[in-house]
Amino acid sequence: MHFPDRDAIIVGDALVTHDPYTGHTGPRVVPAAATANVPQARASLVALREVSAATVLPGHGDVWTSGLDDAVTLALRAG
Repeated sequence: MHFPDRDAIIVGDALVTHDPYTGHTGPRVVPAAATANVPQARASLVALREVSAATVLPGHGDVWTSGLDDAVTLALRAG
């Protein structure tokens, strides 16, 4: 859900900032143990780049305030 008037987006589990399986923090794709289709999850992240938002509210972990594009880049790198 995108809230342009608040420069924020709720991405749910499209990316997380806390991996409950490993304890790692920072933007990342939900682990394969909890994702039925990892390639589709990664494709969904790429699609999010069409949206601009400074604040990202993930499904798990802390709010990310360094922008959606940065979060997507880091999540794709981290896996």
